Amino acid sequence: MDLGLSADQLALQERAQAFARKVVRPRAADIDASERYPWDIVKALTQERFVGMTIPTTYGGQGLSFLDAVLVIEEMAKCCTVTARIVVETNMGAISTVMAYGTDEQKHLAASLVLAGDKPAICITEPDAGSDTTAMTTRAERRGDRYLINGRKHWITGAGVSRLHLIFARVFDEKGIELGIGGFLAMPDEAKGLRVARRETTMGLRGMPEGELVFENLEVPAAMAVLPPSGLRHGFADLMNAYNSQRVGAGTVAMGIAAGALDLAVDWVKEREQFGRPIGEFQGLQWMLADMQTQLTASRLVLYQAARSRGEGSEFPDPMLAAQAKIFASEAAIRIVNDSLQMFGARGYSRDLPLERMARDVRMFTIGGGTAQVLRTLVASRLLGWKLPQTRDGYMADDARRHAAE
Repeated sequence: MDLGLSADQLALQERAQAFARKVVRPRAADIDASERYPWDIVKALTQERFVGMTIPTTYGGQGLSFLDAVLVIEEMAKCCTVTARIVVETNMGAISTVMAYGTDEQKHLAASLVLAGDKPAICITEPDAGSDTTAMTTRAERRGDRYLINGRKHWITGAGVSRLHLIFARVFDEKGIELGIGGFLAMPDEAKGLRVARRETTMGLRGMPEGELVFENLEVPAAMAVLPPSGLRHGFADLMNAYNSQRVGAGTVAMGIAAGALDLAVDWVKEREQFGRPIGEFQGLQWMLADMQTQLTASRLVLYQAARSRGEGSEFPDPMLAAQAKIFASEAAIRIVNDSLQMFGARGYSRDLPLERMARDVRMFTIGGGTAQVLRTLVASRLLGWKLPQTRDGYMADDARRHAAE
């Protein structure tokens, strides 16, 4: 199938596939069972230059596209979800935000860390501010040439292993006046006041720590404040653009898991015999396989389109395309993995095969980085041309809004 990939992209895809099968696949089960972050895999990814691919060449990266990163992510996800997540977060998310909005100093700092193997952490979610990110209570108070940050974040991916943290907080000037929501770069090994309070016990992705972070008078130099183009008052949406690339990456991980599961299922139905013939001869399973392949192809097409949309007036993929891609690919992946497991019967339920791990891992991707339900609201708001606040009052027409303000 011609997906419009260049010769260089096809070569990158082949190189990623060979690496995933030789280096990543043999480690996948142990990463899950041990629940340890795979520093050996990080080192290998760094040596193969699969981290920081999207960083501009000016800062030591390769200046590759999000689509190039997507091709690598898919191949890793077929073998190991944790490895795929590492590739996502060293090419998208926090690093792309810094590259888009950061100062030259911030870009050099972030690039040097990522290219050395660091997986930056985006710190947004709080106990009472999940989908409603604007309800965050973490505060950054200006004190001369620095900020003091106090608050709590949870479900932070990479807690305890990440060096660079992009922390979102409500910003206050020295008079205590709130200015809006901003981002701040901090490293716990260079600043006191950032600690991991606990690690979450997760259903899947067990080699990637998710944790609760506490900020207690964390001092961050003013030079490490990431200032969005629209300013603090209206710039939160600019900073949240990081999630447009992150959503494409997350959808790709889900799609890659599904592709790996389908490969296993196809090989199995050719080999497994019941009632005197391979079970692939039964029409019921054939139709399941056809539906799985159709969903996988559609997922790949919408993800590639979303990845390609970067650069059309923005440093990030189109928000509506990214949301649609993540919704469709993540939900399709759950169905494909479950159906693949079903074809193996009891064997699929065993930990001796990777399908049990895949079924646990894939479940995250309709949740993290924007739930499927919240993303549907985003798509609907763009479709209708309305802002759809999830407040008690809900949507009001402009004239009713003006009347209420009076």
